[in-house]
Amino acid sequence: MKDVLEYSIKKLKDAYKKLDEGIKQAKDELDKDGVIQRFEFTFELLWKALKIYLEYQGIIVRTPRESFMEAFRINIINDEKIFLDMLEDRNNTSHIYDKKTSEKIFNRIKNIYAPEIAKIIDILS
Repeated sequence: MKDVLEYSIKKLKDAYKKLDEGIKQAKDELDKDGVIQRFEFTFELLWKALKIYLEYQGIIVRTPRESFMEAFRINIINDEKIFLDMLEDRNNTSHIYDKKTSEKIFNRIKNIYAPEIAKIIDILS
């Protein structure tokens, strides 16, 4: 089980690194769309790494929402609302049809979500 946890954290770190690179290099709408896609991928690895970590602690969760709620309960994350907002934005990314919404989500990824993901990686590592 520990090997699975270490592997999931490594994959999360790798995805986060690519997300961070994208954020730093994004200059136009196409770049920002790429960041949103990297965010979707990183988000999936984040909640699954949390799920594995929680299972390692004896806590069984099945969904991203449950993962974040339990991680908050045991003080892995400080602000549950940020992660629930992150979940909502991830769910909305497949339905983005306008530049304004895309820009808002990009800015939340850059200014709120990426730093919070980095904190989780530090805690899990």
